[in-house]
Amino acid sequence: MRLLKSIALFIAIVFALLAIPLLFISGGERAPTDDEAKLPWRIETLPGGGSRVFGLTLGESILEDAYRQFGTDVQIALIAAQGESGSVEAYYDSAHVGPITGKMILTLETTPAEREAMLKRAVKAEVTENASRRITLADADLQELRRARIAGITFIPAANLTEDVVMQRFGAPSERIRLDANISHWLYADRGLDIRIDAKGKEVLQYVAPANFARLRDPLLAAAR
Repeated sequence: MRLLKSIALFIAIVFALLAIPLLFISGGERAPTDDEAKLPWRIETLPGGGSRVFGLTLGESILEDAYRQFGTDVQIALIAAQGESGSVEAYYDSAHVGPITGKMILTLETTPAEREAMLKRAVKAEVTENASRRITLADADLQELRRARIAGITFIPAANLTEDVVMQRFGAPSERIRLDANISHWLYADRGLDIRIDAKGKEVLQYVAPANFARLRDPLLAAAR
């Protein structure tokens, strides 16, 4: 009996995993529900070059707003290469956007002077896999960052996405940049979106306000040369 229950549980998990990519391609023309309005392809462009995605307005919403959307189970750190002030990031290991789950990273607006000051008050630093430093910030800085604006969002869906799925949900990109045989970037300049498609790894969706799209595009152009 225990064996049969284990087999049934395994089958249920397999079917659940197989269903995840279908969330990216199902759905009709009806008006979206509140949860569906927060799905990765629901990007609302705003006057003045702004955008809204996942229920957050880039450049206006603050970290406190993200807490209300996704909870407070988040890791905040200053990520920097040696000799650089880097950026402050809030990392969700598992964020739910409607029925879709994935890892989410919020890049918070901070000035170089603010990051330098945080670095001096930091609790500890550790080296990451890509040789950058992950700086654990002081409690006072963590509290202050609750009011920091969200400059960009990175979302890594749990499901692997094919080019066909990306095309169906996001449409044709305004530009494609191929970095190597496995990795290409589909750029949607008018929506401030870069989708990294990796034939051997995870897909990565990066969002900025369309007015700031050069922040995503320029490094890719430099890397492709």
